[in-house]
Amino acid sequence: MEGNDEERFKPLERLKKKMMVENLYIWILVLLNEDKKYAYELRNEIKERFGFAPATVTSYAVLYKLNREGYVETITQNPFPNRKYYQITPKGEKLIKETKKVFKDLYRMLFDENIE
Repeated sequence: MEGNDEERFKPLERLKKKMMVENLYIWILVLLNEDKKYAYELRNEIKERFGFAPATVTSYAVLYKLNREGYVETITQNPFPNRKYYQITPKGEKLIKETKKVFKDLYRMLFDENIE
């Protein structure tokens, strides 16, 4: 095979970016499904747990859009009354389930394998 790995795997890097950063909503919802969190905490946890760091502006934009569309809601928790926490809504939980189904279906179509 000609070319270095970086050159050969450019399509794979594009795929990773699309699956991670460009679908940031699912990463956020998965974390909020575990527990409520504030915005800054979400971004840091994505980096620590999933190994990629979305831009700050992108993270906040996606989170605010999820909030506007009813997939997450804000709550204020003492002792920090000015800190907004986000928690997933039943609509957000349903979106996780539907997204999981899409990923499973895509995997089956591409690789003709059964996954649970």
